[in-house]
Amino acid sequence: MKLRLLGTGNAAQVPVYNCDCTACQRAKAITTYRRGPCSALIECGEQRWLIDSGLTDLAERFPAGSLNGIFQTHYHADHVQGLLHLRWGKGNRLPVLGPQDNEGFADLYRHPGILDFSRQLKPGEIIELGDMQVVALPLIHSKPTLGYLFCAQGKHIAYLTDTVGLPASTITKLKQHPLDLVVLDCSFPPCSDTPRNHNDLNLALETLDHLQPQRSVLTHIGHDFDCWLMQAGNNLPEHVEIGWDNSVYDIN
Repeated sequence: MKLRLLGTGNAAQVPVYNCDCTACQRAKAITTYRRGPCSALIECGEQRWLIDSGLTDLAERFPAGSLNGIFQTHYHADHVQGLLHLRWGKGNRLPVLGPQDNEGFADLYRHPGILDFSRQLKPGEIIELGDMQVVALPLIHSKPTLGYLFCAQGKHIAYLTDTVGLPASTITKLKQHPLDLVVLDCSFPPCSDTPRNHNDLNLALETLDHLQPQRSVLTHIGHDFDCWLMQAGNNLPEHVEIGWDNSVYDIN
């Protein structure tokens, strides 16, 4: 299995519009520090699935026939806005699998075009895709949201964003497997109060301590967290790293 992080930013992305913080100045000057909408690509054998669709250039990035479908974690705009254009394509329908959400992103539901939203996933549901098995895991967010556990040939990758902590059932399920890679929401630097909707670094590290993965990558990062990392010198535990756009993780 191979996971590519296509975007690692939060809804505001980095640089933030009209912001002159040190992280945004760096991202304006050096494009490798920019963060696009949080999304990824999972590949296994002949299977190639997008995870979230916030990037607005999907039609250019993924020619017809290059994707088997899309896994949506949820239907907030920054995770689904790329479908507003893609839906008007022609040809075969493209499956979009996501959580049970009657509202979803309403305009897409009313006018889906080539997108097929007919399969909504229940928490704990298992999907078989060629040699890869995918488990839908409930997360804690302001809208129905799923994380995904990807399993193939004894290897396991968990992709868990957007969330603030994890439900006990998700932790229990994940601890049943040796986790080779966990990609986890961490939008904020350490906070004195419990954050809403997204992890801060304290909660992210606490969650990773429960899961004990071989490798941990933080994503859905805001500019405030990037500023903190610049000041703190990326002083993170040895097994924890910061995700960047276009990073690739090949789990053999």
